[in-house]
Amino acid sequence: MKEILFATGNSRKINEANNTLSVYDFAVKPIKIEIDEIQHQDPVEITKAKARAAYEITHEPVVVSDTSWEIPALGGFPGGYMKDISEWFEAKDWLSLMARHNDKTIYCHEHVAYFDGEQLQHFVSSYKGIFIDNPRGRVDDGESIEQVVILYGDLTLAEYLAKGEIASAAEVLEHWRQFGEWYSISGI
Repeated sequence: MKEILFATGNSRKINEANNTLSVYDFAVKPIKIEIDEIQHQDPVEITKAKARAAYEITHEPVVVSDTSWEIPALGGFPGGYMKDISEWFEAKDWLSLMARHNDKTIYCHEHVAYFDGEQLQHFVSSYKGIFIDNPRGRVDDGESIEQVVILYGDLTLAEYLAKGEIASAAEVLEHWRQFGEWYSISGI
């Protein structure tokens, strides 16, 4: 089975990638490295910069992943700033922020970028969700927003994670399928 380096220490992301990519007869080989993530309004630019930075450390073809969130009622906030915001906000902060808005829509954008020193490829999948009124589920290694958002079904992301189901949920793995299709026919 062919392997590609995946710069992450996140076991959920590793499982998601491997569960999806196994049908293409390759897997990710996780490598935990420190990447200084740029701040930028555009999450695509953040993901591409992470891929370039990971390559500069590994000197091997590498993939990275990133998640961004977009809340239309808040002008697209937090967008590319989700990493920092998620360290500050608790579930109640998200709910307070959304309390005065009728539009409870949120979009989750899942990004994967590949870089081999020359070729840079980016893949994204987007999922429409909705804020709920009260936090549900526990967040151990995740983000507080996972307790107050439903992307599919009737459970919050935190509830799916607690059940161990998120890594096999087809609804949230399209970005890895896009990468898998491209990588399997790219000849790399």
